[in-house]
Amino acid sequence: MAEEVRMARRDFSKPTLEKPKKKEEKKEEIKIIQVPEAITIGELAEKMKMTASTLIKKLFLEGKMVTVNTEIDFDSAEEIALGYDIMCEKEEKVDMIEELLKEDEEDESLMVKRPPVVCVMGHVDHGKTSLLDAIRETNVISGEAGGITQHIGASVVKINDQTITFLDTPGHEAFTSMRMRGAQSTDIAILVVAADDGVMPQTVEAINHAKAAGIEIIVAINKIDKPGANIERVKQGLAEHELLASDWGGDVEMVPVSAHTREGIDDLLEMVLLQADVLELKANPNRQARGIVIEAKLDKGKGPVATVLVQKGTLKVGAHIAAGANHGKVRAMTDDKGNRIKTAGPSTPVEILGLSGVPNAGEVFVSTETASEAKDFANTFVEDSKAKLMESNKFRISLDDLNSQIEAGELKELNIIVKADVQGSVEAVKQSLLKLSNDEVEVKIIHGGVGAINESDVILASTSNAIILGFNVKPDTQAEITANNENVDLRLYSVIYNAIEDIERAMKGMLEPIYEEKVIGHAEIRQIFKASGVGNIGGSYVLDGFMQRGCSARITRDGKQIFEGPVASLKRYKDDVKEVKAGYECGLVFEGFNEIAELDQVEAYIMVEVPR
Repeated sequence: MAEEVRMARRDFSKPTLEKPKKKEEKKEEIKIIQVPEAITIGELAEKMKMTASTLIKKLFLEGKMVTVNTEIDFDSAEEIALGYDIMCEKEEKVDMIEELLKEDEEDESLMVKRPPVVCVMGHVDHGKTSLLDAIRETNVISGEAGGITQHIGASVVKINDQTITFLDTPGHEAFTSMRMRGAQSTDIAILVVAADDGVMPQTVEAINHAKAAGIEIIVAINKIDKPGANIERVKQGLAEHELLASDWGGDVEMVPVSAHTREGIDDLLEMVLLQADVLELKANPNRQARGIVIEAKLDKGKGPVATVLVQKGTLKVGAHIAAGANHGKVRAMTDDKGNRIKTAGPSTPVEILGLSGVPNAGEVFVSTETASEAKDFANTFVEDSKAKLMESNKFRISLDDLNSQIEAGELKELNIIVKADVQGSVEAVKQSLLKLSNDEVEVKIIHGGVGAINESDVILASTSNAIILGFNVKPDTQAEITANNENVDLRLYSVIYNAIEDIERAMKGMLEPIYEEKVIGHAEIRQIFKASGVGNIGGSYVLDGFMQRGCSARITRDGKQIFEGPVASLKRYKDDVKEVKAGYECGLVFEGFNEIAELDQVEAYIMVEVPR
């Protein structure tokens, strides 16, 4: 019996001895993991299905000091993984924003004719605004003129029962990027050239933007009523830039007009409609809306306000939308004439309320089925933007040490975040700053927005090693705290040129010295002496620190400040002295202030240069 039990035990134990062999076979299988260009030790450990502490310990024994958050490149990660018989493959980068915006081809049978979207471009003072005004006034229904407004940056006119949408584009050189965006969002460009002035630098600039965007150009030769008008000279000038008039054998329509006398306005509009017919502009109105942000601002009463151009589908009040990093629900819509509307179809410009923040001009907006979809779109946009910026985070920068870093060859790019009270200022600043780039350093505007400087801006500056420039805006409390903690250089201006000069000087090592206030002592006035020709002398006792000749002072009475200004005279008995220390008495005379009284408190301070 004992023998049988022994044999049974032996038979039972055989399968348990074979199990480890099976495990060894599995271990021989090659494991492959996807690794990006840069990864932290913690993330790598997670991908390798092991604890971070095990990995850190192994690397420590190899003489490598790392933590969970230590970032390594792909080659280093591959070397570590090979030590555990794990192969690495480079993770393919996917542009999340591009993926989100990707659309399937639309069914042609669902497409209907849409109005053309036209932008007016050209050199400053060539009459773009006057021409737009003339077009509006010529084609306004009687009694409607009072309601016509330009505040939304776009307008809709009707001619021969057909509609044309016009986008207003700023004419100043600083707004180049806005003109470019205007070109990218439009079908036809009306290039305004003054007949008495001819082709100018911004005319050429506008031609290049229109060509780059691949849009049709119609030339409006304006100011033909002026004595010095020369239409043929304009055509000659444009021919030099590969715009050949149709009556010269080319394919560009050139219409002589006068915004002043209204001559040629109807001909110009008919030419736009003819061009639109040739282009066969179509869109599907029965789908989720999609379009582009034309302009955006922060209104104190309404909150974030955006002017958008609907390009596809129909936008409705109550629709969930996302525009860049912002999302929300359309609370209200206003057309170009200030009327409240419920729906807006293709090629319609509208002002909308309801977004969570102010989007950037030129950003794509999309309408979604649900609020969560809109929020996910915005969050993806934010995360993708942050991820791109994190890649370039190397060292902290400030204007003060900018030049030394350039000279040392440490700095190749100067990242700047611009915040302003209106979008127009943002654009102007961006364009002006970009021109400061030189052979040693490239100026990059990584973000520009409207509204107060917030914590998000500071975090962005911290992660991307950027300087923040604010124009007519201030940081909120949390932004100030975070900026101090993260050592982010935050500069506030009211004049654009001051900022440009500061950055220029910094880049050249010519930054003006900065002074800050240093309190040197406190005194109490205990007796008043009257002196002819001098005024009242405050017989004072120095409580702490010292009083100094030439210093400035603040006088407070019952906790309220009553004076701030220079100390005109410092005496000890009858002698003028340079300094009086704590525990001693002195006589104080204040420049332009005699209304001193007993028990007034004096705080003395000097301005000292901040070390760089």
